[in-house]
Amino acid sequence: MKEIKINFVDFWPGFDKTNNYFYNLLVQKYKVTIDENPDLLFYSSYNNDYLKYNCHRIFYTAENIRPDFLACDFAFSFDYNKRKNHFRLPLYSMYVELLGMLDKLETIKTREEARSIWRAKTKFCCMVISNPNSSKRLEFFDTLSKVKPVDSGGSVFNNVGGRVTNKAEFIKDYKFVLSFENSAYDGYTTEKIMEPIHADCIPIYWGNKLVDRDFNAGRFLDYNKFASEKELIDRILEIDQNEELAIDILMQPTFSLDRLAHTMERQQVLQILDTIIEHPGKPIARQWLRYIHKAKLLYEKNKKRIAIKFKLT
Repeated sequence: MKEIKINFVDFWPGFDKTNNYFYNLLVQKYKVTIDENPDLLFYSSYNNDYLKYNCHRIFYTAENIRPDFLACDFAFSFDYNKRKNHFRLPLYSMYVELLGMLDKLETIKTREEARSIWRAKTKFCCMVISNPNSSKRLEFFDTLSKVKPVDSGGSVFNNVGGRVTNKAEFIKDYKFVLSFENSAYDGYTTEKIMEPIHADCIPIYWGNKLVDRDFNAGRFLDYNKFASEKELIDRILEIDQNEELAIDILMQPTFSLDRLAHTMERQQVLQILDTIIEHPGKPIARQWLRYIHKAKLLYEKNKKRIAIKFKLT
């Protein structure tokens, strides 16, 4: 096996450098070492440590932000675009792989299995969030709670006696789960819709208007497909009281037929990484573009101070 040196920087807290989507793909073909002087650097959006590295740089984001192609040789993000140095790889794909969810998500339930699951659910609806900045999510929680109580197990609007320690264990007893993204952008689909489906709940989703390219529209309730919140809430209550409607939803396949199969997705990502490793070319980090990128970062960091200075003069 060919030996390669890689590293990961600027990822979220708790990110495991030796147990993640990219590392687990690469060890299938290469002898991989984590090294501070890597041949290949994977970086994300939570810091700027990637600027210290002069090797080939691959950007990945779990957030609703756009890649800066002045800084990376290749980017994986939520976006739909046709750039040669970009591949759409939503965050939920990583969850599916790391948590071993795929088998259950791709299993179609019989009617009796779905009926048994639905009858075992003893609670109406819940939400588990720690980000207080999404007004759409908080407003809908408040609106639905006035019709029928909704439990909140996260740090925001907590009403269950404290923040829950295991989200999957908490939500499994609920019929519905509020699955609102932190923000809305075409293509930006995170794990928020997938976790309730894995727990055999019905997600009430808001965010990516193209979400039905990823997930089967019959398996969840899409806020954006309803004319009003009243219409959506009426539908929630109808399903809550109609077992047969709920069973129909639980029996639906998880993923859209238009979505690239996970096995094919993995193969394509590995092929991209293989091409970068075997035919690297000159990295962005050693090209003049990096100076434009650094100037851009410096401006973003100081633009308020610059604006004030020019205003005063």
